[in-house]
Amino acid sequence: MSIRAHWFLPTYGDGRQLVGGGHGVPVGSAGGVRPATLGYLTQVARAAEQLGFEAALTPTGMWCEDAWLTTAMLSQQTERLKFLVAFRPGMLTPTLAAQMAATYQRHSPGRLLLNIVTGGEPTEQRGYGDFLSKDERYARGSEFLHVVRALWRGERVDFTGTHLRVEGAELERVPDPVPPIYFGGSSPAAGDVAAEHADVYLTWGEPPDQVAEKIAWVRKLAADRGREIRFGIRLHVITRDTSAEAWAEAQRLLDALDPAAIAAVQDGLSRSESVGQRRMRELHGGSVDRLEVSPNLWAGIGLVRGGAGTALVGSHTEVADRIAEYHALGIDEFILSGHPHLEEAWWVGEGVLPVLRARGLWEPPAGSIAHAGAVTAAVPFARPR
Repeated sequence: MSIRAHWFLPTYGDGRQLVGGGHGVPVGSAGGVRPATLGYLTQVARAAEQLGFEAALTPTGMWCEDAWLTTAMLSQQTERLKFLVAFRPGMLTPTLAAQMAATYQRHSPGRLLLNIVTGGEPTEQRGYGDFLSKDERYARGSEFLHVVRALWRGERVDFTGTHLRVEGAELERVPDPVPPIYFGGSSPAAGDVAAEHADVYLTWGEPPDQVAEKIAWVRKLAADRGREIRFGIRLHVITRDTSAEAWAEAQRLLDALDPAAIAAVQDGLSRSESVGQRRMRELHGGSVDRLEVSPNLWAGIGLVRGGAGTALVGSHTEVADRIAEYHALGIDEFILSGHPHLEEAWWVGEGVLPVLRARGLWEPPAGSIAHAGAVTAAVPFARPR
């Protein structure tokens, strides 16, 4: 299977730094905060679409704009790009979510993918009115997906579970196509839910040997249930024409970080109940001295951000090499991002994707300028050097 390349929508804002953007940036220097306006997100989405990315992941949480509403608006500003909408099953009833997805598919049309997020940290979940424990949230997520899948098959559903109950639930019109389900998590409970319900299991960007272990783990769990599952990975990217330029950019991002901010973020992340977050922290241990945790895999982003904390850093060929390495392990879908997301999309689209295409590992979707073989013909601004 060839690689499927996706991008990311920064619905919390964007900028040239990892944290906070351009506070105190002097006149004559670039670096202000870019609010997540519909205009800016449209620029990112259109760039991703033109360059041949298939979809864009849109996050969920109190710290960002609502993914359903934002991407529904962006679907009217784009033509082909799909939207991987992250949402938490505890915030919606399964019948409403199934109905929303069906409506989205009809009006987009057919451009919805769904990323099921069982929950963030307990404090944030309580802010949404969700007081279940972590394992209870996974159990509820499994019940939720059981009902949603049945509704999408056109069934009339009566279901009584530990956390959810519906009677006489049905859809007037089922979605066409049915949105694929993306699901991640590193705990045993997460593996069971993924194996039972997911179409694509997502992992954060750990070193290849650790990713291989995860793939084998989830693949066996799925096989035990008579299912096959695809695999995807979430990575940041810093790519330039030369390796030296890329690592210089990584160093620039690192030099801009306040040690006090690193300490504060790491203190907070140390209390996270997420197994995946613990695995991210263990890659660097809060130290700035050992951030290249595998060839071309840089853990600097995880110093000041939760979630996906690693970036592929290197020349376009080096980044393509690492993507090919993950692909050989069984990863077929790559959800990429960079700072700022608009410019980095062009670096990846002009630099990395053509290398993958030349190797026969990636083919751009029809309708993109990459498919026409004229990536540079529609560049709307001079690419920064």
